[in-house]
Amino acid sequence: MSTAMTTSTTRAADPAASGPSITRGRPAASSSRSGSGGVGAERPSLVATGVLVLGALYSLIPIVWVLFAASKSADELFSTFTFAPSTFLLENVQDLFAYRDGLFLRWAGNTVLYAVGGALLSTLVSAAAGYGLALFDFRGKKLFFNLILAGVLLPAVILAVPQYLLFAQAGLANTYWAVLLPSILNPYGIYLARIYAGASVPREMIEAARTDGAGELRIFSRFAVPMMMPGLVTVFLFQFVGIWNNYMLPYIMLGDDSLFPITVGLSTLMNQGASQPAMYTTVITGALVSIIPLIALFLLLQKYWQSDLTGGAVKG
Repeated sequence: MSTAMTTSTTRAADPAASGPSITRGRPAASSSRSGSGGVGAERPSLVATGVLVLGALYSLIPIVWVLFAASKSADELFSTFTFAPSTFLLENVQDLFAYRDGLFLRWAGNTVLYAVGGALLSTLVSAAAGYGLALFDFRGKKLFFNLILAGVLLPAVILAVPQYLLFAQAGLANTYWAVLLPSILNPYGIYLARIYAGASVPREMIEAARTDGAGELRIFSRFAVPMMMPGLVTVFLFQFVGIWNNYMLPYIMLGDDSLFPITVGLSTLMNQGASQPAMYTTVITGALVSIIPLIALFLLLQKYWQSDLTGGAVKG
């Protein structure tokens, strides 16, 4: 008994010898290791950062070149250092807008009409088709979706000539409709809308709305579309940029230069550069002006995109 009491007293006096103290010490060591591991995980990868920096430079260098080239006169364009700025930017912009009584403004208005109108209609069609493919079951659904995937892989350039022949037979060639109508159906937009609708719109909510007597159109417009909005913003942005930069379709469809978008209009000016070298400066200035709306739209939609995603996370 005396030996047991002595051992018990020794353990109480020496905390290092007691079992609970050893147990309490182990999580501290584990926490230290996890803490050091967490710090290591937060360190950015130099390789990944370097790749991103190179990608950013690769994307920004042409824009910087256009900015510097648009600030030069026709004589300086081919006689000075590529990335050396000059002081003729405002004069070049004035010459661009004054060309043929403001024809560039007409091209810009046509481009806005094609891009905004086509992107809005395409987003609406993509939202309805994606919503139907994600939340409705019908015969031939899988085959229809596979055809849409095949349309994603098919280059749009291949369809330009057949579309022109169809529109020529219908008497719509060389009109605004010849560029707007082919832009409405976007297989990639339908694919994105279908994926996003299946992930963001719960079937339970649809069934509850139907039980309350809501019609399908009201369910789609009042419930499904707000939930799909971040994905639809992506569809709109992709389609807007695609139509804004589209060259082949309007080049084939249109013959009247008053209907041209900026891409085709600047191409006609470029062809005049062989005989009129001053046109090169006008073309470069027009290219600089044409990318400003794209940058502004991307920044605007990016803010909306992030706020919408944050709001959805808070609601969830």
